[in-house]
Amino acid sequence: MSHDLFLAARQAMAKAHAPYSKFPVGAALRTEDGRVFSGCNIEVASYPEGWCAETTALGHYIMGGGGRIAEIAVVAERMDRITPCGGCRQRLAEFASAETKLFLCDQTGVVETVTMGQMLPYGFEGSTLK
Repeated sequence: MSHDLFLAARQAMAKAHAPYSKFPVGAALRTEDGRVFSGCNIEVASYPEGWCAETTALGHYIMGGGGRIAEIAVVAERMDRITPCGGCRQRLAEFASAETKLFLCDQTGVVETVTMGQMLPYGFEGSTLK
């Protein structure tokens, strides 16, 4: 199942708008009920005010009805095993669990699988803000 998520992330990466960094990234996530949402990074002239691939995927996911995230894949054109940045780790953690699988990819597929808990061991939890 992880390979199809990688393919969705790679297809999204092909649509990246990265004229300044020249660093296209794609992300895809799958909900527990099997829906897949993908996104790419988008840069603007007031660099670095663009947004990450994971953020784009999360926007599609929210607009598609949300749910719990079961799996996430991230791929970059010029970097193997790219991980979400710190901000995206927190954004993803809002809708995933510590056990959610995160697939780190190269250009051919998944090369490493980690969990969100490993990526963000001390992330903020919404319950602490109440």
